Amino acid sequence: MKYYSFTDQPFINPDEFFMNEALKEAQLALEADEIPVGAVIVSKGKIIGKGHNLTQRLNDVTAHAEMQAFTAAANYIGAKYLTDCTLYVTLEPCVMCAGAAFWTQISRIVFGASDPQRGFQKHSKNILHPKTELIGNILEVECSSIVKQFFLDKRNKS
Repeated sequence: MKYYSFTDQPFINPDEFFMNEALKEAQLALEADEIPVGAVIVSKGKIIGKGHNLTQRLNDVTAHAEMQAFTAAANYIGAKYLTDCTLYVTLEPCVMCAGAAFWTQISRIVFGASDPQRGFQKHSKNILHPKTELIGNILEVECSSIVKQFFLDKRNKS
């Protein structure tokens, strides 16, 4: 797995830089005919885990981008807690992924597009760990358009 370091790009907003990396993962999901959501986990300016939706390929409703990234990051650091890490995800996490984020004790979650239908905030912001900082709407247009286009294309094929 190839990892990228933000420190190589000193003049770019780090949240936008890493959200663009998550968008690359979303593109991989799109190419695999999965709902195009991508995620990366960053520690000290370095991507230590990444993932995209694999629910269709794995026939597994839990194979969300965030879950793939959590597993990859935990394997990379050799520990289950992701304190001092940031999750960048192109779509607001669902309740399951927000609950998993709670258990990882991740420090920050940065998401691109809100998900008013299935996002965890519809239910409660208290699902996250109390120390987790939540930031939304980073590259919102780019993150929402890839999902909207995916579903529009699906409807047009039907």
